[in-house]
Amino acid sequence: MADAPTKKAFALRLDPALYAAIERAAAGDLRSINAEVECLLREALARRGVKLQEPTPPRRGRPPKEG
Repeated sequence: MADAPTKKAFALRLDPALYAAIERAAAGDLRSINAEVECLLREALARRGVKLQEPTPPRRGRPPKEG
């Protein structure tokens, strides 16, 4: 996948109660915990007036046939 955007991975230590709250929110939004954290961070930055480029959605389906 040469065209796939890369994401930065890092360790994040959270209070267990905060993690549980994020986990419940993610389940309610039908998201993974990772996607929920990313969404929450984007919303918090937007409230602070930080402009971000829209995320590139992952490519789905089969790759096009060559030739």
